[in-house]
Amino acid sequence: MAKQIEIFTDGACSGNPGAGGWGAILRFGSHEKELSGGEAQTTNNRMELTGVIQALLALKEPCQVILTTDSKYVVDSITKGWVYGWQKKGWMRTPSEPAKNADLWKTLLPLLKQHQVEFRWVRGHAGHPENERCDRLAVEAISKVRAGLL
Repeated sequence: MAKQIEIFTDGACSGNPGAGGWGAILRFGSHEKELSGGEAQTTNNRMELTGVIQALLALKEPCQVILTTDSKYVVDSITKGWVYGWQKKGWMRTPSEPAKNADLWKTLLPLLKQHQVEFRWVRGHAGHPENERCDRLAVEAISKVRAGLL
């Protein structure tokens, strides 16, 4: 039976585009691991996606995952099937408009096949403890990016 893991993620950006950061918490029973990172020039949606990708990449074996995020972009793109439509159309949203962040979606989709992932959306900045922690990790990562530490 696959391990049951809880993952919480958030992304942040100072300016959009601008310096960005992401944070993630992985929980297996009573064990927790925090991850974070950032980029000097990015967007909020890229950081939201990167947090999800990096959290799933940290798993060492296929797992059952409950992934909680405040990103409607991430949750809706997957649960409403938008990303699969973009993929089917050669990463185009319309005949003349490319899908945004196709490089990240191409990284995420195989991870979603490797793990059984249930996405849950929570309202950001609404007191959800893990979401607030992930937001702090993401904001701290932005500070590190600006200081040249990331």
